[in-house]
Amino acid sequence: MKMQGLRWWVIALIALATVINYIDRSALSVLWPDIVEELFPDESALERKQIYANISIVFILSYAFGQAIFGKIFDWVGTRLGFVLSIGVWSLATAAHAFAQGALSFAVVRAVLGVAEAGNWPGAAKSNADWFPTKERALAQGIFNSGAAIGGIIAIPLIAYLTVFFSWKMVFIIIGLVGLLWLIPWLIIVKAPPGSHPWITDEERDYILTGQKNSDSQSEAVCEEDEYNPSTGELLSRKQSWGVIIASAAIDPIWWLFVFWIPIYLNEVYAMDVKSIGIYGWVPYVGAMFGAWFGGLLAQNRIKAGWNTDKTRKLTITLGCLIMLPALLMMANPGGPTSAVMIMAVILFGFQTAIGNVQTLPSDLFGKKAVGTLAGFSGMAAKLGALGLTALVPMLTADGNYTPAFVIGAGLAITAMLAVWVLIPKIEPLKSLKK
Repeated sequence: MKMQGLRWWVIALIALATVINYIDRSALSVLWPDIVEELFPDESALERKQIYANISIVFILSYAFGQAIFGKIFDWVGTRLGFVLSIGVWSLATAAHAFAQGALSFAVVRAVLGVAEAGNWPGAAKSNADWFPTKERALAQGIFNSGAAIGGIIAIPLIAYLTVFFSWKMVFIIIGLVGLLWLIPWLIIVKAPPGSHPWITDEERDYILTGQKNSDSQSEAVCEEDEYNPSTGELLSRKQSWGVIIASAAIDPIWWLFVFWIPIYLNEVYAMDVKSIGIYGWVPYVGAMFGAWFGGLLAQNRIKAGWNTDKTRKLTITLGCLIMLPALLMMANPGGPTSAVMIMAVILFGFQTAIGNVQTLPSDLFGKKAVGTLAGFSGMAAKLGALGLTALVPMLTADGNYTPAFVIGAGLAITAMLAVWVLIPKIEPLKSLKK
């Protein structure tokens, strides 16, 4: 049996996994107003916010550790088994939230969830490098990233709706089971890499393999044995690697600022309960979804128009950062809840415009056997950056004013843009420095 467009089925499944990923991780923030009333009834508002921040910090730390670990795991075992391990464990961890009784037990299950969910990103980057030619990678990454946005759009109203019929504990169990069901189509469809998959057509196999690691003209194929796959030490000695790592560490906290704090922000600033949050909280992720598509399509359009990878990536990343800057500053005085979530949608549009192209940088610079490693390190740095900002939020917003957090986000957008321009003079396949 042959399947037309098999690579698109693969990226669609990964995008679906990302939807599930975001539903699972978003559940705690959406359900938090109900959880604190049951488990932390005597704590003050600031103490409750600090408990939530501490649990979130544990998640980010575990997520950062998981990014580095799973980067290596995916390089060792491949994407098929890597995703089975990642989503299988995180789905069980999600269901285990139902049995948490306090801050410590929530921290434990969030730690397991963080380590396992981290595999989704280096796994997606490696799948992108395996299954797509260079000119389609930004679009494929955009499709994958749109899964995060769609997950955000679905998660908040879905979880709020489920609370009408189920307790917060049962909601965790239900969404945990969904991830286990995803494993069935994944194991059936993703049998092998494109070079040896029994269902791929000869035309698609040739199209993928001859279009990988091309020169700027996108016309001259580079053989796999000529790819630059450095050791970890050598990879970290290249300034281009640090350009990717620093850009990731700077831009990613902007996303997590909203992922973690949108429901808490709406609850605190506009006194919304879980059901009201379900009405408003999904809107920013619509902007994120369109941004993911826009960033991927823009990059693909420019490459088809004859632009090289360097010019294309830098244009798209810079544009995304410049879209975020004024919108982040506008959040200092957003007005009512409707205008606030609309401004957030613009911010997340800009973020997703940029991030898909930031995440393709490892596959633009290194061979397939090193992509997962750099994606893992940059992902770990991104989560450590997010950890720092998350730890600051309770202190920055102790009086209910979130302006300092948004101003820091604007500074991070500038930092990400400069890291790409300064540390990666030309985005192209690197060559070994050894003579």
